[in-house]
Amino acid sequence: MIKQEIYDEVQGLQSLLQSSCRQLWKNPELGGNEKKSSAYCRKVLEKEGFTIVNSKEMPYAFYAEYGNGSPVIAVLGEYDALPGFSQTTSTVKESITEGAPGHACGHNLLGSAAMVGAIAIKRYLEQSKTTGTVRFYGCPEEELLCGKVKMIAEGMFDGCDVGLSWHPMDANLSHASAYLANASVKFYFHGVTSHAAFAPERGRSALDAVELTSVGCNYLREHVVDRTRIHYTTDSGGFAPNIVPDKASAWYFVRAPHISDVKDTLKRVERVAQGAAMMTDTTVDIEEGYGCCEFLENNAFAELSYLNMIEADGPKYTQKELDFAKELQASVAPAIVSGMQSTYNSNHPNMFMGVGSLELSKKCTMSASSDTGDVSFIMPTGLFTTACWPIGCSPHTWQTASCAGTTIGEKGALYAAKIIAGTAYDLLNKPEYLQKIKKEFDERTNPDYAPMVASKKE
Repeated sequence: MIKQEIYDEVQGLQSLLQSSCRQLWKNPELGGNEKKSSAYCRKVLEKEGFTIVNSKEMPYAFYAEYGNGSPVIAVLGEYDALPGFSQTTSTVKESITEGAPGHACGHNLLGSAAMVGAIAIKRYLEQSKTTGTVRFYGCPEEELLCGKVKMIAEGMFDGCDVGLSWHPMDANLSHASAYLANASVKFYFHGVTSHAAFAPERGRSALDAVELTSVGCNYLREHVVDRTRIHYTTDSGGFAPNIVPDKASAWYFVRAPHISDVKDTLKRVERVAQGAAMMTDTTVDIEEGYGCCEFLENNAFAELSYLNMIEADGPKYTQKELDFAKELQASVAPAIVSGMQSTYNSNHPNMFMGVGSLELSKKCTMSASSDTGDVSFIMPTGLFTTACWPIGCSPHTWQTASCAGTTIGEKGALYAAKIIAGTAYDLLNKPEYLQKIKKEFDERTNPDYAPMVASKKE
C-alpha cells in the first residue's frame, strides 16, 4: 500500500466520521460522566476488530489495540464537553437546552478524528502485514485537566513508543511546543459563626479569609514569572449578611510555562492562604488537585506532522459554508478577527486555507493547558491543529460549540484524521523519522517526571 492509499482509506471512512461527530455532539457529557461517548467509541472500535482494554480506576477511560510488535503508536482521543454551552448550529447564541453541556472545545471532532485515524492505521497494518501496533486512547476528563494524568499514574500508557494528538482550532498548524502547565488547589476555611451586629467580636469569618487570600494573590501577581496566570472562584456558603460565616472556600488554578514554575507559585499561593487564616483566626484545609505539564518541545515531530499536513487533502468549502462562517465570525469583536487575519496573513477572510508555516506556529502559541502535556513527558508526542471554525473564533465559546456541529467542523476533523494516518504511515515505514523524534525526546525529557496527583493538607 502506498501512502496515498492510507489517505484514501480515511476518505472512505468519511460517513463514519460524520456520524461519530454528530453522535458525540448531540450527546454532550461532562468530564467524568462520558458514559454514552465512551461506550459509543468502544462499540465502533470493537466492531472494527480492536481489542478493548479498560481502565481499572476510571469507568470511561480505555484503549483499543490492534497489531503486534513495535512501534506502538498511541492516538489520543477525547470526548468530554463543557458545562453551560448547549448550542444549536446557528449563527446566534441559542441553547438547545438552557444550562446543559455543549461541545464548545470541539472534542466531538477531536475524538472522532482520532478514532477514524486509528481505524485507517489498523486497516493499513492488516492489509500490508506491516509490523507495528496502533492504540486508540479514549481519554476522559481532559477539560478537568486530569484524565490522562490519572491514566499515566495507572500505567495505561506503558509500552507505547510515540503519541499522536491534535486539537480543533481556527488554523492549520503543526506545533513543536504548546500549552501552559497547570495545577489546581482548593482552600476550605473554617471559622466561628456569630450575629454580625449583636456579637461580631465572637465570630471568626471564613469569608474574610477567602477575601484576604484573594488580596494576597493579587499582590503576588507582580512577582511571578512571565505568562503565569492565577485564576480563582469563591463560595461563601450561602450565609445571610447578618451571620459571620464559619465556612467559605476558594478554588485556584495556577498556570505557568513550566510545571516547575507552577509548583513554585502554587506553594506561594498556599502560604498566602495560610497567612489569611492566621490573620482571621480561622483554620484552612488545603486540597491540591491534579496538575498537568506543558507540552514537551519536539521540533522533529512538528516537521513530520507539517509534511503530512501539506500532503493530505485539506478541506474545500461550499459557498453556503463560507457564508455561515462569515456570519458566525461577525459575532466576534472585529478587532479580534482582523488581528488574527493579519497574524495568519490569511488568503481568505473567513476560513484558514492551506497550511501555516512552522514559523507561524511559533507565533501562535497555544496558551491554554491540557493533560496531553503529561503524555509528551513519557513518550514523544506530536501535536497539530486544523481549522474547524472561522478565523478569530476561539474555544470555549458558543461560536465554536455551534461550528462543532456543522460540516465545517467535520471537514476539519476529516483532514485531521488524514494527518494522523499519514504520520503513522511514516513512523511505521521510515524508521529514520522515529529515530530523529526519539533522539530529540531523549535530549529534552526529564527522568524525574512523575504525574502530579491530588493530595490533601491540613
